[in-house]
Amino acid sequence: MTAWSSGYRDFVSSPPDSFLDRPVLGFLDQLAARTPAPGGGGAAAVTGAMAAGLVAMAARFSARQLPEAGDLGDQADELRRRAADLADLDAQAYTAVLEALRLPREAGQRREALLGAALVPLEIAEIGAEVAQLAARVAEAGNPNLRGDAATGAVLAAASARSAACLVDINVDLGELDPELSRRAARAARAAADAGDAGR
Repeated sequence: MTAWSSGYRDFVSSPPDSFLDRPVLGFLDQLAARTPAPGGGGAAAVTGAMAAGLVAMAARFSARQLPEAGDLGDQADELRRRAADLADLDAQAYTAVLEALRLPREAGQRREALLGAALVPLEIAEIGAEVAQLAARVAEAGNPNLRGDAATGAVLAAASARSAACLVDINVDLGELDPELSRRAARAARAAADAGDAGR
């Protein structure tokens, strides 16, 4: 975890239960409901987690073709866990923003809440870039029968990174935060897109 992205845990607490403990249809219903969370960040995180799951599976079927297949699968598993955790943390961060927006504009809590809401999708974007790069490697040199799964992982990871980068931009603008956060998110989205194209 990077120095910037580790800071989001200062602004949000771990939820008592997870969106991902619910059935998939339940999560999708909640995503569509007239409630503020889960929203775009949660969807981006879950998309990144699914991408990582596909990469892990494709890697495990590629032991003959890729000597590092086991390591690639383990790396994808760790990224999947991190992305899934961020789905809940994004909801917590967004709830904090909604509460802070009720305060006067000059209140320090607004900026802190928006910083937390920028740091979570920043990590989602950077995870997406890592997953897309793993996916491209597996698609290129792994089991050809699983190439479609690896390529799907690469494309989903790129979509996760790009959408998360948009959320970083929004929160940076609202909070008048350090633009380096947006630049980092943009770099991650570009890296993920490049890897997604290579994976296809």
